[in-house]
Amino acid sequence: MEYEKLSLFIGGDWTQGTSGKTEPVINPATEEVLGQLPHASAADLDAAIAACAEGFKEWRSMTAVARQGIMEQAARLMEERKDAIATTLTLEMGKPVGEAKLELDFVIGAIRWYGEEGKRAYGRLVPPRFPGARQMVTKEPVGPAAAFVAWNFPGVNVIRKVAGALAAGCSIVIKASEETPGTCLAIARCFHEAGVPAGVINVVFGVPDEVARHVLASPVLRKLSFTGSVAVGKHLQKLAADTLKRCTMELGGQAPFIVFEDADVEAAATLAIAGKFRNAGQVCISPSRFYIQESLLDRFTDSFAQKASDFKVGNGMDDGVQMGPLIAERRIDWMEKLVADAKDRGAELLTGGERIGNQGHFFAPTVLKNVPEDALIMNDEPFGPVAPVASFRDFDDVVNRANKVEVGLAAYAFTKDGARASALAGALDTGLVGINHLGVSTPETPFGGVNESGYGSEGGIEGLEAFLRTKFVTEMGV
Repeated sequence: MEYEKLSLFIGGDWTQGTSGKTEPVINPATEEVLGQLPHASAADLDAAIAACAEGFKEWRSMTAVARQGIMEQAARLMEERKDAIATTLTLEMGKPVGEAKLELDFVIGAIRWYGEEGKRAYGRLVPPRFPGARQMVTKEPVGPAAAFVAWNFPGVNVIRKVAGALAAGCSIVIKASEETPGTCLAIARCFHEAGVPAGVINVVFGVPDEVARHVLASPVLRKLSFTGSVAVGKHLQKLAADTLKRCTMELGGQAPFIVFEDADVEAAATLAIAGKFRNAGQVCISPSRFYIQESLLDRFTDSFAQKASDFKVGNGMDDGVQMGPLIAERRIDWMEKLVADAKDRGAELLTGGERIGNQGHFFAPTVLKNVPEDALIMNDEPFGPVAPVASFRDFDDVVNRANKVEVGLAAYAFTKDGARASALAGALDTGLVGINHLGVSTPETPFGGVNESGYGSEGGIEGLEAFLRTKFVTEMGV
């Protein structure tokens, strides 16, 4: 199993940088060191910013059709290398290799969709008030951009920024997670070999806050896109404010999963398993609070807990594994704290609730029943394989509880009543709502939250617009 060679990528060159500092990248399933990741020095970051500015000049001057052709070639290279990149992704992040391949399918699809959509960054003509005048509204790239991404989707989190920026004609400096750097570097390699000009994509690593402060202080970079926690998002927004950078913030979630008494309870439980334990629950749109109407509570929890206890946990490279490890020891500590708190408050542990083995960061798929609203897990994002289940009385009761948290990214509800489904779509205070299924994220649809889940969208035409600015031009014939 070969892991991606670790380096920085600045101005079209693969480099170890000038800081002399490195950190180990750890396989969360085996705790083996996969490689040493170089940190960028201040001089390296300055070089990346300067290269980004130069790359922008060339990239924006190309036609959208030419940019799309290069992006298509990058997608083809990624298809050819999908197995190898999936191995890198699984080694550094832990998810089963089958999940890694599905993630890369999304990456490839996003590159193609954005490349095509970049050809449709239309403006418009506005009828003038003055005879002989012409009034044009045009779209142009916002400029060189910065991006910082979390570790949980090393491919998807990266490509949502890179593909959106490139399709709009922007260049980018991206700091991927130091825990999962290889996937980002493999993606950058595909773009480089596809013919993206030097400086259009730059990849750097280092102490996150030090990199963020240095990069965001630069007036050269005009846009910030971030995927990560609420706390870090607020911090980065403050840094970006000093140079009035435009921001897209994709932050945390605490998604309710609501099952009404007229729903197919077995189908809902099956989808709950798929949604909750995908990526070991380390998903910002993962179902996090399970609200089941009173008459269905026992049937749902019995089915859900049985399916969870049958889930095969292990090294993501092994055949048949359905759930891999958590990313690091700190996540195990958080799971144990959530379970202990819920039990102390009267919740019933149906299955799981403990780590597995003494090597790797494995935690058993866990289901808790009758979890009270004041439990920590009902108020703070678990970001792991622990599912709290509670009952509700009626529509108003569950909507009020679903909307009580400050984050509002995704919500899911199951019902056969069309009027109720329509009412839920309007009542749930989230940016994404799935009714009777969990498919709230595709390349062609907007992805983003409300309130403390952030603002702005990635994906869809909204994701392209995030990297564009509007210019009004009026001219009078002479």
